[in-house]
Amino acid sequence: MNAPAMSLKGLDLKAEIDRLRKERNAVILAHYYQTPDIQDIADFVGDSLDLSAKAAATDADVIAFCGVRFMAEVAKILSPQKTVILPDMDAGCSLEDSCPPEQFAAFRAAHPDHIALTYINCSAAVKAHSDIIVTSSSAERILAQLPMDQKIIFAPDKNLGAWFNRKTGRDMLLWPGACIVHEAFSETELLKLKAQYPDAPVAAHPECPAFILDHADEVGSTRAILDYALKSDAQTIIVATEPHIIHQMEKAAPHKTFIGAPGADGNCNCNMCPYMAMNTMEKLYIALRDMEPRIELDEATRLAAKKPLDRMLEMAGRTVGKGDLGSR
Repeated sequence: MNAPAMSLKGLDLKAEIDRLRKERNAVILAHYYQTPDIQDIADFVGDSLDLSAKAAATDADVIAFCGVRFMAEVAKILSPQKTVILPDMDAGCSLEDSCPPEQFAAFRAAHPDHIALTYINCSAAVKAHSDIIVTSSSAERILAQLPMDQKIIFAPDKNLGAWFNRKTGRDMLLWPGACIVHEAFSETELLKLKAQYPDAPVAAHPECPAFILDHADEVGSTRAILDYALKSDAQTIIVATEPHIIHQMEKAAPHKTFIGAPGADGNCNCNMCPYMAMNTMEKLYIALRDMEPRIELDEATRLAAKKPLDRMLEMAGRTVGKGDLGSR
């Protein structure tokens, strides 16, 4: 359950969150897609799995995960002894919603000669039905270790799977899911923006459809996009992912201009994740105060979900969890 709403008028939320962070021995995590105020108060800002790995390495008793539900579940999988709270339990994910565990299990059963390579953007229950979990930054390295004749189901993101099919020459069987944020980008509007800024490279997340990736100069995870934006010599960069990541770019490179790739309406407003937006400073304060809502996983599901996560960490060379932005 979500914590009950109440009037917080006149409350210094930042000060109160800091007080509760110390009292609860809590670590606050914020995904790049959170609003700037939440990013700025977090102990760590980064990609979802990186954040969970960072939190697991701390001596915190409580993890306050400002992201979406599957991310907080991963934190619980890796830190079962810690209390994990999510400011809004309704903060889900269109990719997670597109892949119900029962349907995924049935799909796997219908293709017994395939292994399941599953993107981390899914529920713990779907992870439990998977062979290897991947992130957008680790998938190619893991695929390189699998025989080319190995039949593979890739779920739940069809765009990400198609991108890796193109890069590796594979023919993975793709689950038909997609991220509503990255699906919202418009090729027509992007081309108009490129014409307006002809020297500006495009950095895109591989969850984007092919018609966006075809125009990208850099395709990579949120962390890879951030690194590219900071290292590029370009003074103006077009960013095709959820626009709140631009906050970190502007903090690290204030002399550069970062432009969010437009949606069909000609701006980037439709590309803001509505699930990420459910977390607010008010809800974070209440969650830390009341220690609710909590992420709870039964031990059988947790262990079953941890197995493919561990396999990913082993195959990816245990590089996950390095390179995050930390304020403390």
